[in-house]
Amino acid sequence: MPKPQTGRRLSDIPAATMAAAAAEVAAAGGGGEMVVVRLPPLSEDDPLFQDKKRILDSRNLSCLFQVPNSCSAADAFKVLDRMIKAARIAHMDELELYFNGDDDFGPLSTRNELESLNLLLKILNTLLLTANVGAMGVFQVLRDEILIRLRSLELEDNGQMVVQIQNQNVEDSLLKWGEQHGVKTKLQIAFFEGAGRGMVASENIDVGDIALEIPESSIISEELLCQSDMFLALKDLDSITTETMLLLWSIRERYNPSSKFKIYFEALPANFNTGLSFGIDALAALEGTLLFDELMQARQITIQLHLRQQYDELFPMLCINFPDIFKQDVGKLTTCLIPIAGLLNHSVSPHIINYGRVDKATKSLKFPLSRPCKAGAQCFLSYGKHPGSHLITFYGFLPRDNPYDVIPLDLDTSVDEEDSSSPSVTTSQTSHMVRGTWLSRLRGPPTYGLPHRLVSHLHAILGCNQNESAPEADNKENDRMVLETLLSIFTPMLEGLDEPDDFDRENACWDVNLALDYKDLQRRIVLSIVTSCTSGLAMLDS
Repeated sequence: MPKPQTGRRLSDIPAATMAAAAAEVAAAGGGGEMVVVRLPPLSEDDPLFQDKKRILDSRNLSCLFQVPNSCSAADAFKVLDRMIKAARIAHMDELELYFNGDDDFGPLSTRNELESLNLLLKILNTLLLTANVGAMGVFQVLRDEILIRLRSLELEDNGQMVVQIQNQNVEDSLLKWGEQHGVKTKLQIAFFEGAGRGMVASENIDVGDIALEIPESSIISEELLCQSDMFLALKDLDSITTETMLLLWSIRERYNPSSKFKIYFEALPANFNTGLSFGIDALAALEGTLLFDELMQARQITIQLHLRQQYDELFPMLCINFPDIFKQDVGKLTTCLIPIAGLLNHSVSPHIINYGRVDKATKSLKFPLSRPCKAGAQCFLSYGKHPGSHLITFYGFLPRDNPYDVIPLDLDTSVDEEDSSSPSVTTSQTSHMVRGTWLSRLRGPPTYGLPHRLVSHLHAILGCNQNESAPEADNKENDRMVLETLLSIFTPMLEGLDEPDDFDRENACWDVNLALDYKDLQRRIVLSIVTSCTSGLAMLDS
């Protein structure tokens, strides 16, 4: 399946922040009484700054933690638990704030937990470099405990994927090509049922180990383009983007028998089966879903179509002015990917979350592990915080239990804050959404597995705010109004997602099956909402 062209950087800690923290610890530890661990402060530029600060304050947490030099391991772990809770809040995204609310101490999601633990691990590794003898013992205890927690994360890595036996001559040639060009890897290429190619660990790889390292010289980038003769031909053209130039360069290189990247281009799949190539039947199956709307929008604004148009406009002129570079028989458009790294598959429980920045010292792109990967297990990275509709549209697959699969709701948000009798009501929330209630840890009152902010908003717009001093019967009736309102929204939605009983999936095309998988997901989410509301009403009647 196609993979992202560039990486993402999560939990980057500025060197100045780390140095300041180390200096502070050295000073605090000098007296032999306390060591101090400081997390990076919340950024006021973060759109979620106020929400995160409010939650930190409500839980009496900060970014600074003191640990006595002489404390027991058990006491040190209590402080570590508070550090982890603060790190979880710092790494919360918009959906985690919306669905987890103020009362969920975590873990909030796999991504959040990995980022939080790896942030603390990175800080402690830095502090250990400058710690005195008294502080070093405490830091080592904390670091070892974080590693234990990371290694104990038992995550289900798409258990349905089975390694298939295939002819791997092309893949073996690609790895050999990479080795010849300085690529270092602890991974091997394998084939998986329903996912095509992926990468498995050739040995046990631990937290922090580099699973894959690619020299900057082997990455197709703007720098590489600027060193080519094509750049001289294109740089003075009006309105041409770097993306367009890279695409044109890739087109020529793919069919250049003497290209350094010949083996890499030959290893690319012949077809990319993504939502952008869905046929009429698949689109018909999706009508009325979020994915249908996204596909229609993507087909209008996708970069590939924009580049195709620019290429068609530029190519005739380029053939005339630069016949040695642009030949009439140049091939079709293709997707440019980072060699070898593009074979890593996505997971909502990835092994690799921090990547994308070239190491200045080694001039290479490194892929360190944020959780262990055993020999023979598939190694995953994260393509980003995307819903299934986006992943189908641009990558052609649908992960299971994705916390970013949400259904937005179009509700009246014109609630008068002055009329709200409950200060906890989130009247400032401008958008609301639901996701599968199987992801919620709270199934009973007051939210019945539904988002707290949504339930509070419905209480407000229905004029039935909860009041602790009110009779229990009144509060139950208020809950009933909210649950019945949600049922009135989602029951018709569920009926509209029914699949014909006589549909033959076994003989359907890949795109139709993928479209129906997405529709099944939408049905499952809506059904979970209906079930939670129905169960909630039954609780109120009991």
